[in-house]
Amino acid sequence: MSNAGIIIVGNEILSGKVTDKNSPYLCRELRILGVEVKEIITIPDTPEVIGKTVMEFSRRFNWVFTSGGIGPTLDDLTVASIANAFGANLYESPKIMEAIYSYRGENMTDAHRRMAMIPEGSELIEYKKGRPPQLQFHNIFIFPGIPEFLKMRFSGIRERFRTTPIVMKQIFLKADEGDIAASLDETQGAFPEIQLGSYPKISGSDYNVKLTLECRDEEYLQKACDFLCELLRDESILRIN
Repeated sequence: MSNAGIIIVGNEILSGKVTDKNSPYLCRELRILGVEVKEIITIPDTPEVIGKTVMEFSRRFNWVFTSGGIGPTLDDLTVASIANAFGANLYESPKIMEAIYSYRGENMTDAHRRMAMIPEGSELIEYKKGRPPQLQFHNIFIFPGIPEFLKMRFSGIRERFRTTPIVMKQIFLKADEGDIAASLDETQGAFPEIQLGSYPKISGSDYNVKLTLECRDEEYLQKACDFLCELLRDESILRIN
């Protein structure tokens, strides 16, 4: 069973100047592939914080995805910070240099060259002809912060993360959360492998509460769903998907 942690790097996110679109995208895509995102954190452009956080996530999760801090400017510190935390030397990658030159040509600057510096021991994954390869270091995938670029890169390598799918049942209720809380507790106790969520809806829909039940075993999921429905009043159940 595969899990992941997501690290969003950038003072612009923490200051509210830019809205993070990358972690919601990665969460949705990874869920489809069967990867459970366990934690998301947003951190500043501070080398020590970047290195420490990535090192910790690398130890705790199967996969780590970082977003941001890999451009040509002085605040793009992610790659060097990760390398320093792991005690890895940086070197100029010929493959990345070739991709940058093919895009920038004679307009390539020293700042652009810095983007070709990667940690020793990295893997470069080709995902689209003519684009710089995706950087993987250990179990860490280092993505750009620009959402369009991140989506392009992730979509090119997404299948390598596919694992046992997570299956889900949804129960829509005309009920109050307080009235069904005991039934949810009993179901969770009887089926501990289920991830059980309750989401009230205030307005704009025919239901008051949506329940979600998720796990990787479809038969186990169905038994949990049947168990919960037995505890709920029939008239409160609008539909089950």
